[in-house]
Amino acid sequence: MRFLPTSVHGVIDYLWGLALLASPWIFDFADVPAAKWVALVFGVGAILYYVLTAYELGLLKILPMPMHLILDGIGGIVLAASPFLFGFADQVLWPHLLFGLFSVVACFVTRLEPMLSTGHREPA
Repeated sequence: MRFLPTSVHGVIDYLWGLALLASPWIFDFADVPAAKWVALVFGVGAILYYVLTAYELGLLKILPMPMHLILDGIGGIVLAASPFLFGFADQVLWPHLLFGLFSVVACFVTRLEPMLSTGHREPA
């Protein structure tokens, strides 16, 4: 069921990206290089495709919302698996796992089309 408006998703996107960028210092794993760099690369990468997304908070509006949601889902799976893929699960697990799973859930609950200023969905 897709109930989350793209405008709300957009706000969450930027907050999620900034929180992920800050997570090595918030959750005190900046001294674990692989965990820190995964968080930084995913945070920067995500913010870049948010800027490119064709939704209310996108600046360049190039990337269609369905593709944005696919990136959210695939990126979330990889981020959640990254502690195991990159060998730091014994030191840092929960931030990457939870940020990743949040992204996967968001991709399934967000509407596929942004709303126009009139409150109607944009025609396909």
